[in-house]
Amino acid sequence: MLTAVSDPRAAGATLTEVDVSPDLKQARVYLTHHRGEEAAREAVKALNRASGHLRRRLAGRLSLRIVPQLVFTYDPSVDQGFRIDALLRKAHAKDEKES
Repeated sequence: MLTAVSDPRAAGATLTEVDVSPDLKQARVYLTHHRGEEAAREAVKALNRASGHLRRRLAGRLSLRIVPQLVFTYDPSVDQGFRIDALLRKAHAKDEKES
């Protein structure tokens, strides 16, 4: 579906989670980007701009009476995980060096 967006800022974005409200009126779409936080935030801007277009595309594929409003949001959890992993590797390397 992201390939339907022509804005190059959206290229490389990865969807990590979608939370749909109980009444199906809104879907919060979380994403990250392989080039980091700044690229992810630019992708969020591009996708929020294209949300109407994406919603129309979804309407043609879903058999729902209501197609949710799409709200794209940066998901920092992947980047935080990479930072934690790097810190753990650094601490482990330091421990091995001191042993």
